[in-house]
Amino acid sequence: MEEQESRKTNDAIAERIRYIIRLSRMNQAKFAERIGIDPSNLSKHLSGRLPISDSLINRIVVEMGVAKPWLRDGADVPFAKPALANEIVADNPIVTNNLALTGVPVYDIDVTAGATELSRMFTADRIVGVVDLPQLSRDSRIVRVSGDSMEPTIHNGGYIAVRRLTQRQTIFWGQIYVVVLEDFRMVKYLRRHADDNKVVLHSANPAYDDMDIDRDDILDLYIVENILNFEIRC
Repeated sequence: MEEQESRKTNDAIAERIRYIIRLSRMNQAKFAERIGIDPSNLSKHLSGRLPISDSLINRIVVEMGVAKPWLRDGADVPFAKPALANEIVADNPIVTNNLALTGVPVYDIDVTAGATELSRMFTADRIVGVVDLPQLSRDSRIVRVSGDSMEPTIHNGGYIAVRRLTQRQTIFWGQIYVVVLEDFRMVKYLRRHADDNKVVLHSANPAYDDMDIDRDDILDLYIVENILNFEIRC
């Protein structure tokens, strides 16, 4: 009975691995190469000839950004909410009547509108208020997000605290970023692509398809450290 349960658990994990392989748009050999194991051994794990070990699970979690509770136990979702982008739930915390207060500046910038280089838009005349909350890094800047592609993670009209990355090649897979391209800016999850020269832009809203872009087309990256889902009402 115990052996039967073990085989059933192994088969369930194998099916979840196959799902990740399909989602990554890699073939099985390429996926094995990505996670650093021999393709023939991966085939044996998936067919049940070899048990699926914690080592294999950990490799997939680290390399593909998969949530371990889902892969190992089938719990929750395949890609957990990013740890860095913590949601802050509070009444409107933007202070606008005294800009001399210390805190993280809030800019009158819709981060998804236009194609102007974002770093040049962070000027003093665009500051409309400050937020002073312990969860916020003093190195970040707060901007507005429009559109529903990141619903329900980021609401239409919500705010995000972002920090510019100086090394664009260092990507934390599965995290949310502001991606600056030549013609537009987007707020998306970044996922690993089968081709090392590309990345996958993933929306939280399932109505939107994934987008593949060349890494060299990314002009700038800002990691989303906090999400402030509130709206200013006049």
